[in-house]
Amino acid sequence: MVIANPIYDVVFKRMMENDKVAKFFIGTLLEQTIENVEVKPQEFTYTDELAGLAVFRLDFIATIKTETGEYKKVLIEIQKAKNEIDVMRFRNYLAEHYKKEDTINDEKVALPITTIYILGFKLPKIETPCIKVERKYKDLINKIFLETKSDFVEKLTHDSYVVQVERITDRYSTKLDKLLSVFEQSNFVDDKKIIKEFIHTADIEEVKIMTDILHYSGTDPKEKKMIETEQEAWRTVNAMFEDKEKKYKKELNEKDQELNEKNHELNEKNQIIADLLKRLDVEK
Repeated sequence: MVIANPIYDVVFKRMMENDKVAKFFIGTLLEQTIENVEVKPQEFTYTDELAGLAVFRLDFIATIKTETGEYKKVLIEIQKAKNEIDVMRFRNYLAEHYKKEDTINDEKVALPITTIYILGFKLPKIETPCIKVERKYKDLINKIFLETKSDFVEKLTHDSYVVQVERITDRYSTKLDKLLSVFEQSNFVDDKKIIKEFIHTADIEEVKIMTDILHYSGTDPKEKKMIETEQEAWRTVNAMFEDKEKKYKKELNEKDQELNEKNHELNEKNQIIADLLKRLDVEK
């Protein structure tokens, strides 16, 4: 079966609109059973006035209720390229959500936050496709880890999950493997890496639903055009940042060279002065 590459915002949004898929995606990563989930895509437009460029993108916020009755806010970020502006934007975005109250059962509350990052690039030295960065409570007096948790601490700190799609292999045994297989960046049938062949058997309901949705997105001309538009927009953005980075590095190298030349001139002058003082001392 051919399916669309789900790392594009328009495709990921289509998947997460399905309640079972959203519960499966978040619950599998968090290793929790999700009783209820509400996903709200948040619009974001990057604008560069000099380049005359405006790129629309989505971030995803999910309010979930676990089987234990706990409510959480899950922030999902897809980053296809390693641009500094994306890192800083999401740090600001995260800060905004720490400041924002949520409404649960008509009551204003501050929910604990969990973040999920889906990366389209490889993190150096971290070869596994999926990691959890978790917090532990350590008693520094007795040098032991605590089992109990504090609501105060939970609302001021957060766990984070990172998926590196470029490191996903063809493993297909656990539930996590089956989720990740949909994001595997191989077996593409086009040069643009928009459409790929899903080589596994969708043997659980949620994966079957995901691949059916992705099949539609990959074969419907209108949906495919939306993916191509998003891909081209971000290719332009990435090229623009690469040009800016090259220009910045060039200017930095020129300044370093200029500074080195000035230091060299200063050292020569200091040496001349030192020689003169030495001669004067000898003549005395």
